[in-house]
Formats: sequence, structure tokens, C-alpha cells
Amino acid sequence: MSTSKNAFGRVDAENNVFVTVEGVERQVGQYPGVPAEDALAYFERKFADLEAQVRILEQRVANKVDASGLKKVAAKLTEDLAEPAAVGDIAGLRRRVSNLDSKIAALVSEKQEASKGEVTEALAKREAIAVKAEAIANQDSAKTQWKNSGAEMTKLFEEWQALQKSGPKVPKSEADAIWKRFSTARTRFEAAKRQYFAGLDASTKAAKAAKVAIVERAEALVAKGSEAVVDYRKLLDEWKASGRTPGKQDDTLWNRFKAAGDAIYAAKAEVVAVENVEFTANLAVKLELLKEAAKIDATKDLEGAKKALAAIQQKWEKAGKVPREKLRETEDKLRAIEAKVREVEAEHWRKTDPAAQARSNDVIAQLEASIVKLEAELEAAKAKSDKKKTEDATEALKARKAWLEVVKAAS
Repeated sequence: MSTSKNAFGRVDAENNVFVTVEGVERQVGQYPGVPAEDALAYFERKFADLEAQVRILEQRVANKVDASGLKKVAAKLTEDLAEPAAVGDIAGLRRRVSNLDSKIAALVSEKQEASKGEVTEALAKREAIAVKAEAIANQDSAKTQWKNSGAEMTKLFEEWQALQKSGPKVPKSEADAIWKRFSTARTRFEAAKRQYFAGLDASTKAAKAAKVAIVERAEALVAKGSEAVVDYRKLLDEWKASGRTPGKQDDTLWNRFKAAGDAIYAAKAEVVAVENVEFTANLAVKLELLKEAAKIDATKDLEGAKKALAAIQQKWEKAGKVPREKLRETEDKLRAIEAKVREVEAEHWRKTDPAAQARSNDVIAQLEASIVKLEAELEAAKAKSDKKKTEDATEALKARKAWLEVVKAAS
């Protein structure tokens, strides 16, 4: 058998293969039955495999790929390079792996810092979900839109599940505390929802019973015809206050209620049509009476005016009703004529009332006496050339005379 060697190992005559690492030779194996070169080449390939693993690790460190996994790979390679069955620069590979330790440690530290931020963010997202869920659960049941709120609560649960599946791992104690809040909010919401709809079912049944009774009363009113309009309007107010029942039941009951109303209003329309013929004739009579009343002049003959107005009022009452749209217009015109006659009568009474006349005469006498006194005061002031007293007396005298004219005119 021949022997073979290279810078890091050799093969002896029995095909025992040795490697030299930092001046120390160690047997790595034996490959009998083949040329020495082949035996050595076999263990050189073993070294090449180790070198390839080291090179890949170096590339992964350079590319910052999976920091936590790099540490495990480096530890495995360090173990594999302790006494590998391979021939090559084992010491060189050990140094290369050792040189990666600080870089891997830095990458692991960097990843841990990044993970802290990711954990903080993930916890913040879960906190936000819990806060939103609590806000939904704390809504006033009477104002809650249950369909929308239920859909939103479901969406929040899906977001929570997505964070659990794809988000970073978070401390169990902190995640459990937030989950408890979220779960409690969901439970409260569902309980409130069930309670609300249970109450709604009860109120719906009550509303339906009330509407059925209203419909039956409305249908019973149809037999009264036009006279039932007022009662039907009261039932309409009750219908509006009774609340809405879900589904087609409400529409069905409303259709029955409306049909009864249509029948009542149709009967009323027939009566109105007949009345309008009669009322139009009555209007013509009253319009003629208004023309006659417009000629009354109480200022010339009060007693005659009162008698003429009384006769017109009697005829007015006998004439009967007029169309509704003309009622205000005709009544206002007659009331205006009546008011004019009353005003003339009141003025006449005021002037002929003995007590009022006496009061008026007394005022006239007082004013005349005051005027005589002021005239004397004015003459005296002029005689003394007292300008201020002259002006005061002149003004006072002017006022008294004006007042006297007013009182005399009203007497």
C-alpha cells in the first residue's frame, strides 16, 4: 500500500487517516481497500462539507437571517469541529466560527430589542381591541344598533385571533389580563343583547295586541259613516303612539286600519258633497244680506240702524251654514258691520249719559277758572316785565285752552 498526505493530514500504509491541528496529529479514521489518495480524499470531502456549513453560516450572519437560529447553528458547528472526522484546516474553521460569536450575539440582542417593540405594539393592539369591546358593551341598550354593534364585536374577535396566529409571542400573564377584559365585554354585550330582544319581544306582542284592538274598533266605526271621523282620528293618534311591530304584520294591520278610514272618509265626502250644494245656496243669501247691511249708517239714524241690523241678523241665522272655506270671510264682514253700529251707540251713550255729562261740565268749569287765573297772572307778569313768569304763564294758558277745546268737543 502506498501513502499519501497534504498540509493538514496523511494516510499510512494501512490506510489509517490522520489530521494535524495546531501541531497535534489525530487519527480520524481508516478507509481500507482503496488507494491512499482516495482514502485521504474521502476525509477531505468531509472537511469540505464542514467548510461549506461554516461559509453558509457566515453568509447568514452577514445577511442577518434568523438571529436566534444562528446561535444554535454556531453552537452545533462548534461541537462538530471539536474532533471532526475530516482532514483540512480545522483550526481555521474553528476560528471562523468563533469570530461569528460576537456578531451573532449582537444580532440576537438587536432582535430581542426589536421583539420588545413588537411585543409592546402587539399588547397595545390587544388593549385597543379590549377598549373598543368595552365601549360597545357599555352602550345604552335603548340606543344601541344591535346589528352593527354585533358585527363590530365579531370583527374585533377576528382581529384578536389574527394577532394570536400571526403576531409576536407576548407574555402570557399580560395577554391573559387583556383577554379577560375583552371576554368579559363580549359576555356583557351578548347578555344585554339577549335581554333587550327578550324585552322587545314582549313590547312587540303588546304593540301588536294594541294595534289589533285599534283596527277592530276602527272597522266597527265604519257603520257610523261620516259621523265617525272624529273618533277615527283619535284612533289614528293611538295607532301612532302604539309603536311599530316587525315584519309584514304591521303592514297588514295598517292596511286594514287604513281601509276602515278610507270607508269613513268616503262617507264623509258624500255628506260634504250634498251639504255643499245646500251651503252654496245659503252663501248666496248671506252675500245679499251683507250688501244690505253695508248700507246701514248708524251715524245718521242710530235706532233705525239697530232695527235694520237686528232684522238682518235674524235672516242671517235662518239662512243656515255656508261652505267651510267661506265661513270666516262672511262672518268677519257681518261682525265688522255690527262693530260699527256698537261704536256709534257707545259714543251716543257717552255723550247723553247724565253722570258723564256732569263730569264733563265740572272739568270745563275748572278749566275756565284756571284760564281766568292764568290770564291775571300773565298781565301781572307783563306789568312787572318778568320775562320768565310771562313765558311760563303764556305756556300754561295755551295748554289749558287747548284742553278746554278737546273737552268741549267730546261733550
